Amino acid sequence: MTDPTMCVSRRDFARFSLAASAAMLVGGKTARAAAPTGEPIRIGVLHSLSGTMAISETTLKDVILMLVDLQNKKGGVGGRPLEAVVVDPASNWPLYTEKARQLLAVDKVAAVFGCWTSVSRKAVLPVFEELNGILFYPVQYEGQECSRNVFYMGAAPNQQAIPAVDYLLGEDGGSARRFALIGTDYVYPRTTNQILQAYLKQKGIADADVMVSYMPFGQSDWQTTVSQIKAFGSAGKKTAVISTINGDANVPFYKELGAQGIAATDIPVMAFSVGEEELAGMDTKPLVGQLAAWNYFESIDTPANKAFINAWHTFTKSPKRVTNDPMEAHYIGFNLWVQAVEKTGTTDHDKVIAAMVGLKQPNLTGGIAEVLPNHHITKPVYIGEIQDDGQFNVVWQTPQEIPAQAWSPYVPETRNLTGDWRAPISCGNYDTAKKACLGTRHA
Repeated sequence: MTDPTMCVSRRDFARFSLAASAAMLVGGKTARAAAPTGEPIRIGVLHSLSGTMAISETTLKDVILMLVDLQNKKGGVGGRPLEAVVVDPASNWPLYTEKARQLLAVDKVAAVFGCWTSVSRKAVLPVFEELNGILFYPVQYEGQECSRNVFYMGAAPNQQAIPAVDYLLGEDGGSARRFALIGTDYVYPRTTNQILQAYLKQKGIADADVMVSYMPFGQSDWQTTVSQIKAFGSAGKKTAVISTINGDANVPFYKELGAQGIAATDIPVMAFSVGEEELAGMDTKPLVGQLAAWNYFESIDTPANKAFINAWHTFTKSPKRVTNDPMEAHYIGFNLWVQAVEKTGTTDHDKVIAAMVGLKQPNLTGGIAEVLPNHHITKPVYIGEIQDDGQFNVVWQTPQEIPAQAWSPYVPETRNLTGDWRAPISCGNYDTAKKACLGTRHA
């Protein structure tokens, strides 16, 4: 359980902690550290810089390079400089596997920061478990996984998808009673929608009031699907779309919504994979009022976020570059890894993994991220409305950080499962009813 004293007092947190956080983000100007020396510590950057996912992942490579630069200006880690090894898996899932093996076996990196889609994470997971590597995964995902070798910095379903549905069901979200679940055809949308269908049924939504549709990566023609959504929404019940569309397919999807005259006041779209970076390439005027659920928005006004944005603009030499939720997740994960290495005095994977649980890191929105025994973290949840400038206006938020559930309590097969990588359990797939580890680390 998360400590309630660290969750609710954002004003106190700002008063006592964020000044130090802001100083860190701009390179520690208050106390200039000695330049790091010795053999560099290598970290891997495993993000697609080409292909359909480049629209989302390129900026994540850039933010890791910024964090490495800032850390080196602070004296490195343990007095040693950091060196980023960047590879491009090119939105090709088998290539992710090959590049992960290269980073761990050839480049001998101390940790890897990477992946976006769950299919890419699933592709590399056996490599990280075989070679005992460490992956920091920065994107919201479907849960139903708990590996010793992965630290999940993005949201689990109970930290994004479930609160988003609760918002749409409630009066503030329009009291929706029909849901179109529209996604890209791969593991994240399918598993998330399996959870959401079970949850909606529990909430009294009939099967006939749930529409499910999947399209391939890079889909450019959304005319038929949007027409189906429009027809589905004409049944006399308030209808909402849950979008798990990933990558550059979002651009033509939203264009088609505008072309068919579907406004947020008619059929709101709640997106789980559209943030500031994706909106930067769109005409957002027809999208005003459409929704997204994340754990961070660039528009959130805190000293730490302002410092992060300023550091980003300085590093990229572009005041127009936006920030987004997965960038904050990388910021949190990177600083937690630095903490663990400095705490243990080594980059040894086993020692760093063991040291991670219980570490805390200020996030950028005024709270604290804590690493849980299931290798996930505590996170706040925000619902934002798209504005015509491509930013989000926060319309709802949780009062405190939410501890992640690796396994969904709404799916019968995983209802009794939990993850706990501390001794004596040391299991990511522990059945609390049978009091036994089921022997696998992930579904």
